[in-house]
Amino acid sequence: MPTATLNEQPVSKTQAAQDEADIRALIESVNRAHYTKDGATLVAPYTADAAIFSLAPPLAHRGMDLREKQAWLDSWDGPIECEARDFQIAVRGDAAFSHGYLWLGGRPKAAGRTIGFWMRATVCLLREEGAWRIVHEHTSVPFYMDGNPRPAFDLEP
Repeated sequence: MPTATLNEQPVSKTQAAQDEADIRALIESVNRAHYTKDGATLVAPYTADAAIFSLAPPLAHRGMDLREKQAWLDSWDGPIECEARDFQIAVRGDAAFSHGYLWLGGRPKAAGRTIGFWMRATVCLLREEGAWRIVHEHTSVPFYMDGNPRPAFDLEP
């Protein structure tokens, strides 16, 4: 049975599977770009006006600045591990929504030691000229709400 899109146009199971595979490949390419510290590849799938709600201040960014992203990548000794886990992907026509967990680990030069933690992630995409592009990304780490707000870096999926 075909899957319906938001505008009720039927989509074949084959197309739905291809869309999901394409989005997973896009997410994996961003993760690989962290590992290889390739800023250009990392920012390529984002639209110029993508709404980015990342861990770093300020509260929101518009688009990905290649120089800023490359400077951040260069602030790590060695590769940056970034692994997606338990991502759920919903595709409706030319819009897709995904959420899951991301592992971020490595050795920031400023920390002088290896760090690693899980965070939550939501990624929203639109298909433009046949290719998926990230239009919204939100990452966060929960914090303990016990009167001493501190990040819950010890949580695991």
